[in-house]
Amino acid sequence: MPLREEFTRTGDLLFRGRSYLPLLIIGLFLIALRNFKYPQHNQALDLPWEMFCLAISLSGLGIRVFTTSHTPRRTSGRNTKKQVAETLNITGMYSMVRHPLYLGNFFVWLGISLHIRSWWAALIALLLFWIYYERIMFAEEEFLREQFGEAYLRWANRTPAFLPKFRNWRRPDLPFSVKAAISREYTTFIVIIATFTALDIIEDRIAKSRFIAEDWLWVILFLSSCGLYLLVRILKKKTKLLRVRGR
Repeated sequence: MPLREEFTRTGDLLFRGRSYLPLLIIGLFLIALRNFKYPQHNQALDLPWEMFCLAISLSGLGIRVFTTSHTPRRTSGRNTKKQVAETLNITGMYSMVRHPLYLGNFFVWLGISLHIRSWWAALIALLLFWIYYERIMFAEEEFLREQFGEAYLRWANRTPAFLPKFRNWRRPDLPFSVKAAISREYTTFIVIIATFTALDIIEDRIAKSRFIAEDWLWVILFLSSCGLYLLVRILKKKTKLLRVRGR
């Protein structure tokens, strides 16, 4: 099979299973944490570092929120069954970079990778991320090229794949929608909080062999996030409150 078709086939397969990538990376992190110690054996530096890493991950969530809150239905989203694009997004974040959602994912995983304080594990995790998503991006672009032809090529020729070109900025066609942002990205939020909470508790158990006071901050944050997650899910599934026409 020619490489172009092979890359497309593999990318489509990875696209459908991209929700499972975190399982591979978390397994790597657990291996890296076997001999965890606080930096310079100083626990006081632990919480500031965790907040710094969380800020990086939340910046990735912010990129996703800004992207999906402006896009029409059946384009950007959490679909994993097949490639879907009723329209070609070329404004907003898509005017600066062709894959803004994956750029957001990169920062999410960068923050999580730095949290474990293992340079080799972080490097492997980010390398796995790039190899994984490179195939997905290739498959998506093949789909868009077939779907939109010359319009896609004009947009792709002036828009970088992953590193934003800020001077290309064009105002989004659709206004910012808080409802669309909440409906589409509440899962990403709970995944970030759950991952940071789990890693923090595991690290403290390894370093201190016990549950420490700082862990309660993460547990409270996690439980609060779970409450918000359940509320949003109920509103999304049982009501029309978060529905936005054309989103």
